[in-house]
Amino acid sequence: MKRIDWSSLDAAARADCLARPGGGDQAEVEAAVRRVFEQVRADGDTALRALTRRFDGVEIADFAVTPEEFEAARAQLPAKLRVALAEARSRLVTWHRAGMAAEFEVDTAPGVRCGRLLRPIPRVGLYVPAGTAPLPSTALMLGVPAELAGCADVVLCTPPRADGTADPAVLVAAALCGITRVFKLGGAQAIAAMAFGTPTLPRCDKLFGPGNRYVTAAKQLAAMLAGGPAIDMPAGPSEVLVIADAGAPPAHVAADLLSQAEHGPDSQVILVTDSAALIDAVEAEVARQLAELPREAIAQRALEHARLMRVSDIGEAFAISNAYAPEHLILALRQPRTWLDRVASAGSVFLGDYAPESLGDYCSGTNHVLPTNGAARAWSGVSVASFQTSISVQEVSREGLAAIGPCAVEIARAEGLEAHAQAVLRRLEAQA
Repeated sequence: MKRIDWSSLDAAARADCLARPGGGDQAEVEAAVRRVFEQVRADGDTALRALTRRFDGVEIADFAVTPEEFEAARAQLPAKLRVALAEARSRLVTWHRAGMAAEFEVDTAPGVRCGRLLRPIPRVGLYVPAGTAPLPSTALMLGVPAELAGCADVVLCTPPRADGTADPAVLVAAALCGITRVFKLGGAQAIAAMAFGTPTLPRCDKLFGPGNRYVTAAKQLAAMLAGGPAIDMPAGPSEVLVIADAGAPPAHVAADLLSQAEHGPDSQVILVTDSAALIDAVEAEVARQLAELPREAIAQRALEHARLMRVSDIGEAFAISNAYAPEHLILALRQPRTWLDRVASAGSVFLGDYAPESLGDYCSGTNHVLPTNGAARAWSGVSVASFQTSISVQEVSREGLAAIGPCAVEIARAEGLEAHAQAVLRRLEAQA
C-alpha cells in the first residue's frame, strides 16, 4: 500500500493519487464490448452460446432456469443461509418502502391543477455478478425495489457455474423477490442480450446491476443505442474510502479496507487520517489479516492500488473524499454524525466504529448497488424510484386558462414560437 503525505503533493500529484486503477486500457475494453454487441445483434442465441463457451467454458443448451432448478437450489441451500437471506430482504423492504416517492396534486393557480403519476417500468433487466464470487445479495438489492415498484416483468441474468447451473443462493434470493425469469448468462453478452432481445431473452426497458469493467462498459454502450434501454448508473469495481481519527480501532479499519479489496483486483481502498500512528497500526493489521484470508491473492492485487493518506486535519479529509466521491464512505470518527453535513459526494455512508461496510452490502437495509468511479458526484444508489417513471399531469379550467394563458403567450413570443402562443390565444379568444 502506498503511503502519502497529502500536504507535500502539488495539484497534479493529488489528482494522480485519487485516480482509479485500470483506466489505461479502457479503449480496449470498449472495443471488446462492441464486438460482443455486434455478435449478439447479428446471431442472437447462437452468439450467446459461443460467447458463453469462450468466456465461461460452459456449454449451455437452454439459458432459462427451470422450475426444477429453482427447487433444487432451495434444497441445496443451508437453512441458516435461507433465513439470513429472508432477514436481509425484510430490512430492505422496510428501508425502500420508507423512501418511496408518492403521487401528488397541487393547485399552482386558481383553476390549474398539476400532479405527478408514478408508473412501474414494464420490463427490467437485472444483472447479478458471479465472477470470482456469486452475489445473492445483489439479487435482493435489485429484486426488492423492482418488486415494490410493481414491475410486471423482471428478467435476471447471472453467469453459469462450471457445471452449467446458476448459483443456488442467487436463485433462492431471486425467488424471495418473486423473480422467476432467470437466465444463466453473464458478462457483456448478458447485457447485450437484454438490450437487443433474442429468441430466448426478452428485450428490456432498463438495465440494472453492478459488474466488472466489461459489464459497466456494456451497460453504457447499451444506453447509447438508438431506442436502447436506460441504465441505473455506472456501477463498476468496488471501492471504499475510510476517514479515521486517532481513536479508530486499527483492526476495524484494516478489516474494512480488506473487505473491499477482496472483491477483485481492480477494487480500490483508501484511508485518510490525521494520525501517523494510525497509519502505522493499520498497515501492520492489514498485513496480519491479509494472510488469514481465503482470497488473499485477489486482495493483495487490489492493495497495489491502495492509499494510506496523512492529512493535517479531518476537515481536509472531507475535501479529499468529496473530490474522490467514493462508492462507500466510512467515518471512523469519535462523533461521526457531527461531520455528516461535510459529506457532499458519496454512494453510501457508514457512521462510527460499529458500522462496517459489510452490513450495507448485506443486511442493514440500504442498497449496495451504488455509483462508482466518481459517479457519486451526480448519481445515486438504486431505489424504488429507479424502477419507476414519473409522469406529470395538468388539468386546466376556463378560469385557469384565463389566469395563466397570458404568461404562456408572453414567454412563447419571447422564444419566437408563435404557434405555441396561438395554441393559447385561440382558446382565450374562444372564451371572449
